[in-house]
Formats: sequence, structure tokens, C-alpha cells
Amino acid sequence: MLRITDEIAIEDWELTEQFIRASGPGGQNVNKVSSAVELRFEAERSPSLSDAIKSRLKRLAGRRWTMEGAIVLHCDETRSQTRNREIVRMRLADLIRKASIAPKRRVPTKPTLGSKRRRLRAKTLHGEVKALRGKVEGED
Repeated sequence: MLRITDEIAIEDWELTEQFIRASGPGGQNVNKVSSAVELRFEAERSPSLSDAIKSRLKRLAGRRWTMEGAIVLHCDETRSQTRNREIVRMRLADLIRKASIAPKRRVPTKPTLGSKRRRLRAKTLHGEVKALRGKVEGED
């Protein structure tokens, strides 16, 4: 079980881990050992997440969200399979924590009378400056 918050915990059946060979430099280790981790979380079918969290999670996950409604995360940062597994689980937990925070509703405000007057005064001054940039009739 992966505990995210006090209210949210993900069961083991919702997570699928696959160990694959990592890319990049590493010599024989890269060619022999499957140290990279691919974690698949069936988010759409998860009973531990509310619909609001799922929709925010879908937006946050971006292209990591599959057509089937799963989140796929990869990690091949270290040579240790266990450490990569910990890192990818922490990433998933962080993603779900971010999605569980509801965004604050924006309260629309009107500009104050003073700010309107300052804006109009600045526009007038700028217009006067530009008007003075006209051609000067010179002496020949």
C-alpha cells in the first residue's frame, strides 16, 4: 500500500511495476541489469481518488496519462532497481498530492477610481509626448 495523505492510500493492485533495461551510458551494467522502473497506476479505476482529484490529476499528468486512464511513470536515474522504484513511487505520490489540493477560486475585483485616473493621466501624458514628435519645420 502506498500512503499519499491521511485520506488517500493506493492499494497494491492499482500499481503495476515493470523492470526494464535503462538507456544511456553504463557499460555492461546497462546491458545486463533491468534497473529502470516503469510504474503504471490505474488512476481512472481507482476507488481511493475522487472525481475532482482524477480530473486535476489528468491535467497535471499530461502526456503520461494514457487513453485507458492510467498514469505511466519511468525512472532510470540510478543503477539501483530499488532506488529507482522508490523514486518513481515518490513522484506518483507528489503528483497525487498536487492534484488533491483544490485551486483557490479567483474573486474578480474592479479597478479603483484612483487607478483609473492614474491610467488615464498616464495615457494623456504619453499622447502629448508623441504629439511633440512631429516634423519640425526648419529653415533652409
